[in-house]
This record gives sequence, C-alpha cells and structure tokens, in this order.
Amino acid sequence: MIDLNTATADALDSVDVLRGHGFEIVRYREDRGRFTSIRQLDEVPGLAGKTDGVEAHVSVNAARAT
Repeated sequence: MIDLNTATADALDSVDVLRGHGFEIVRYREDRGRFTSIRQLDEVPGLAGKTDGVEAHVSVNAARAT
C-alpha cells in the first residue's frame, strides 16, 4: 500500500491508475499540504474522475510523522 503523503512520484507512477501523474500528485501535496482523503486525488490536475479502484493501491496516513 502506497501512502499518498510520503510516496515519491516514481512510486505513484507504479500504480496503473496513477501512471504519468506522480509528479502532479507530489506537486499538489507540496503546494496544498498533506492529503486527508483519497478523494482529494480528484483535485489533482488531470485526475478528476479517473481514480476508480485506486483505493486498492494507495492509502492516506494523515498524521504527520515526528
């Protein structure tokens, strides 16, 4: 399971549904802060409505690591 809040662009690109969007996901996270929900992927440019089934591959650990 890949955590949206810590994954690299390459790791995100390894998920078929997200392939080619890893860079945009990381940039979104850097610009807007940590993901609190997988549904936020719909806000990433180019991913709106294209994330069906992604829940089987990614998770969101909203707690900030210390």
